[in-house]
Amino acid sequence: MPAQTPAIHNSVPAASAKDRAQARAIFKQLIEINTTDTPQGNVTRATAAMQKLFLDAGFAAGDVQLLGPDERKLNLVVRIRAAAPTTEKPVLFLCHVDVVEALRADWSTDPFQFVEKDGYYYGRGTEDMKDGDAALVATFLRLHREGYKPRRDLILALTADEEGGHFNGARWLVERHRDLVDAAFAINPDSGGVELDHGRAIAADVEATEKVYSDFQITATNRGGHSSLPRPDNAIYELMAALNKLQAYSFPFEMNGVTRTYFTNLVKQETGQTAADMRAILATPPDLAAAARLSADPSFNSNFRTTCVATRLNAGHANNALPQTAQANVNCRIFPGHAPEEIRHQLMDLFADNKLVVKYVSDAGDVSATAPERKAMVPPAPIPEVFEPLTRITQALWPGIQVTPVMENGASDSIYFAQAGIPCYGYSAIAMERDDGRAHGRDERVPVESYWKSLDFFYSFAKAVGGE
Repeated sequence: MPAQTPAIHNSVPAASAKDRAQARAIFKQLIEINTTDTPQGNVTRATAAMQKLFLDAGFAAGDVQLLGPDERKLNLVVRIRAAAPTTEKPVLFLCHVDVVEALRADWSTDPFQFVEKDGYYYGRGTEDMKDGDAALVATFLRLHREGYKPRRDLILALTADEEGGHFNGARWLVERHRDLVDAAFAINPDSGGVELDHGRAIAADVEATEKVYSDFQITATNRGGHSSLPRPDNAIYELMAALNKLQAYSFPFEMNGVTRTYFTNLVKQETGQTAADMRAILATPPDLAAAARLSADPSFNSNFRTTCVATRLNAGHANNALPQTAQANVNCRIFPGHAPEEIRHQLMDLFADNKLVVKYVSDAGDVSATAPERKAMVPPAPIPEVFEPLTRITQALWPGIQVTPVMENGASDSIYFAQAGIPCYGYSAIAMERDDGRAHGRDERVPVESYWKSLDFFYSFAKAVGGE
């Protein structure tokens, strides 16, 4: 389907039909390259394809570098150089190109085919985060085509293994090739964006801090036996008892400066009981009954506390034997200020079963008896040269919307840059219904119009932070 004729968004120039057609083609190309961490997936096929686009467009080979510690997981770093030598540090746009696995049997469409229907683009990675990858590749190509010469360098990094694996590209680049990605600040489109409520834009979220991602392996062991002689103490029952406790448990209610600002701004857009409950949790002390009512919405609940959920199960060794071992992976998103090792001990206290073993699982899949003590980074103060153009351009695209810092309830590669002293802000410029997030899920999709607006946003924003 050809790209529609763009509309003009106040002071933000809209991409031409030709620019949109190229951006759509790039999006399609990326979606249809399997970049999962599986034998079928290959990140390098995607990053090499993008490298070819830049080289074919006339970028110097030295400004389009493909590198990494594994041939299947190469990262691409692209640079638009400043018009003249400068001491001003670059601006980095950080994007991962890997995606989580998707099973064809679970989907209504082939997850690795780019499908447009009913006003949406479908495919694995449309929301997380090949929309941002494609929009920024198209933006860098457009800027180059127009002869744009910034006041300082602009950098685009397309990286591997954000979703898991042994070769996390963001961390590797920071640790091994800091000179290629060193920046005054980074923008990460893997988080943030515009919240819609039945089509009405109610808030523009900019990630200013994030939770700590942690996996824990819960193991129950038992002597087993013949299945004709069932016993209540078999390993599966012991494990399920622990997981039932976890399902019924809520970690304590918490707020920090970022989440307090978020709800202070959001309450202005709400009405009725929801607005009353938001005002009540902002009081001192907070009303925990109001917090409990708001927590019925998963997006609010995840802003209030650490969350842990079982995501994988494995048990038994034969159909006719009582299981000797049962294991579950419990995935936690830890509220800033708490360390994974602290949460591991809280899980052990919750389960209260000395026959269960709780171990930490690293991003690379390594299992250890203890977890890291690291806590989420203190959020950086909002940088005016980021928030001024971000707010101005966002409000031109969505008039009257409130731009507010938020806590990312998942986790992203921003952590590696924050730990290296490079402020990192998450903003996708994608507008999504609050209750329609399908990242990592079946039938992942992004609204077509949201993709076009993100394209217009990044073009104007890149020029604003790059300067003339």
